[in-house]
Amino acid sequence: MAPLLRVVAATSSTVVRLFSFIFLRWIPGHPFVPIVFTSLVVYLSSLFSLLNGQGASNERAEKKQKTTSKRTQRSDGEESGDSALKTLLTGLPSKRSPRWTWMTAIINVILAILTLDFLIRSIVAYPSSDAAFSRIGYVSPTTANLLFREPDMAQLPVVVSYQESEPASKKWTQEGTVYKLDNTTDFTTSVTLKNLKPSTHYKYSLSNNKTGTFVTAPRPGSPVANRLSFVTSSCLKPNFPYSILSHPLRVPGIEQMTEALGKLPALLKPAFMLFLGDFIYIDVPFRFGSSIDHYRSEYRRIYSSPSWAYSSVDGPAIDLPWIHTLDDHEIENDWSRGNKTAPYPAAADPFIHYHVSANPPVPEKPFAHPDNVTYFSFVNGPASFFMLDTRTYRSEPTMENSTILGSAQLQSLLAYLARPEPSGVRWKIISSSVPFTKNWHVGTTDTWGGFLKERRTVFEAMWQAEREQGIRIILLSGDRHEFAATRFPDPELSLSSDELQPNTAGRGIHEFSVGPLSMFYLPIRTYYQTDIEDVSVKYAPDGNSKFGLLDIADDFEEAGPDASSPAPVRSSVLTYSLYVDGEVVWQYRLSVPHSYDPAAHAAGSGKSMHLPPGRVVEDKLVAEGWDAVFKTALGTAEMLVKEVVQKATMVYYKVLEKL
Repeated sequence: MAPLLRVVAATSSTVVRLFSFIFLRWIPGHPFVPIVFTSLVVYLSSLFSLLNGQGASNERAEKKQKTTSKRTQRSDGEESGDSALKTLLTGLPSKRSPRWTWMTAIINVILAILTLDFLIRSIVAYPSSDAAFSRIGYVSPTTANLLFREPDMAQLPVVVSYQESEPASKKWTQEGTVYKLDNTTDFTTSVTLKNLKPSTHYKYSLSNNKTGTFVTAPRPGSPVANRLSFVTSSCLKPNFPYSILSHPLRVPGIEQMTEALGKLPALLKPAFMLFLGDFIYIDVPFRFGSSIDHYRSEYRRIYSSPSWAYSSVDGPAIDLPWIHTLDDHEIENDWSRGNKTAPYPAAADPFIHYHVSANPPVPEKPFAHPDNVTYFSFVNGPASFFMLDTRTYRSEPTMENSTILGSAQLQSLLAYLARPEPSGVRWKIISSSVPFTKNWHVGTTDTWGGFLKERRTVFEAMWQAEREQGIRIILLSGDRHEFAATRFPDPELSLSSDELQPNTAGRGIHEFSVGPLSMFYLPIRTYYQTDIEDVSVKYAPDGNSKFGLLDIADDFEEAGPDASSPAPVRSSVLTYSLYVDGEVVWQYRLSVPHSYDPAAHAAGSGKSMHLPPGRVVEDKLVAEGWDAVFKTALGTAEMLVKEVVQKATMVYYKVLEKL
């Protein structure tokens, strides 16, 4: 009996340490918590049994039969093999050194306590019902959407005022007064600051002592409207990787991003953050409820993070305007059951109050009532944006008529793609919470890879828009906790096999998928090219904090091979900079020549003109080593296991239904 107990003790001790480490520093998955605590109970039970001498009679019988057996002396734990190091590493008791026995037991208990601390401290200690904050959302040339929360009724009414930052002595303009805030909106409201000047620095002030700054967008057609910088990312979770010394609501990625952006020259300062979903993780590491208040409390905790006050030379992090899309962890993992099924209605409530109310306007042609639309469109400088909602209207993937957008949103997107842009707008930027590429081979059906028929319809409209309108289309996405750049070549380009090889820059609609802003990254490799439809450009999986900085500006670029002259031409140039843990590690450049007019070129030469290929500007990422094969194999194994589990679950439920 004793040898079996020793195996159980050593195994359960190892499980406690391994899975608590994974949970706290690697992946905060909900299965690890019950594993850690169950293993701790098993370990302590077997440890006390060994210490109390259970099974001692068997050991004495063995001693009588073979008193000189070295193997029996070692299993008894009283000979030379019974070392302090062995006790600390395995968790097995040492009768010679009770101090080390208790020390190794305390280590396991502490690890379980740290797991519990990460799980519940923020919820218990920071309900954040008294959270008060203000922030700027969408900013146009003449307006700015201001969102604030004020639960203290003694602060009402709240007077909203603003003034130009320079000169600071300028008189304040009162925008309005908010007389009532209540629980119907979780004490939030949005106010639109109007009659602003384009490209102007402003300061706003609330009578409850909340203040902030912002800069209005440029006037369309003005000289400064040919430039735009903004950042994009997705996915954040407070205090991860876990640190007991850190504030439980601290978001390290926000602080790293604020510090990195503070080092940029004035021309590169971002106008806004385009955040592509998973702003909260209601079900990670554990879902404590699905009511409206549970979802609201998660938003309040994020906005109560001390990281928003983290400041650089440009001011605190909260001063950067954020605009938002919705993804699954704001509802439920891999959500695909529409906007009527629970818990979607409860999840949508705070998303609307905290984010939609400060977001850009809905598209010109939403093909649905504006009150029921959660996709958005706007123009800023040289770029036009369409922000997709790939969760609210989707159906189950991989079916004949599966839709990720829904009929109304798909029609609205196609109308947007077919619409010519105003003079000076040379980029259509389409954001999606999940990637367009099917090169990710774990969870593929949760991305556009599960809706390939609809993806093809969208891609054909994109290729046609590039061919006919003289603009370039860029896709931005998140969700995957990794970075990948992918291009989707127009079949009419008739590219050679060399131009379609993996890990190559070149032609095609480009997608930049990045995340997390502050969360775990996948330790396995799941992205790789399998056909010539989705051509991989760059893959960067590592890093707990990743975001992209997109800068669009006029510059001189080398003309593409279709140009009549090899001389550099004036172009609108987009530079994508990938930041990992606060440092630039990769840069990529795309351009649209000012003289690019595919229709005119085709009429004169009989063939269409093509956009110049993309090119890598800087690459500090180390090439994958021998471990990449091992990690890719792990990713493939995980994909197979997940498929088996899904099929087994489906069979299980079918049997239950019949019974």
